[in-house]
Amino acid sequence: MKDFVLLFRQPGIDASRFTPQEMETYIKRWDDWIGGIAAQGRLNGSRKRLTQEGKVLKAGGVITDGPFVEIKERLGGLIIVKAESLEEATTLAHGCPALDLNGSVEIRPVMDEH
Repeated sequence: MKDFVLLFRQPGIDASRFTPQEMETYIKRWDDWIGGIAAQGRLNGSRKRLTQEGKVLKAGGVITDGPFVEIKERLGGLIIVKAESLEEATTLAHGCPALDLNGSVEIRPVMDEH
């Protein structure tokens, strides 16, 4: 099996529009979805959420600040899964709660170290 990273991109979500119960339900959907992947023995590591702060280092030593409010989609987190192929990893991505809020999941193979 190979490792694949699932990167969760979501449009800006105003969490203040969720009631506490809606937020609890949304978080449970994430926990259930990731728990389902773990139950299959396909989760390689814990869930990682990203804060909204950040920096970008560009060529020539140029550093810019985040968050990147001009970008409609934000990278919100990632997990690493084990799968036999990119297609199988993509199948694992189905059901991700980010998709229900017009987000996306980017599936990328992790290169083996040599």
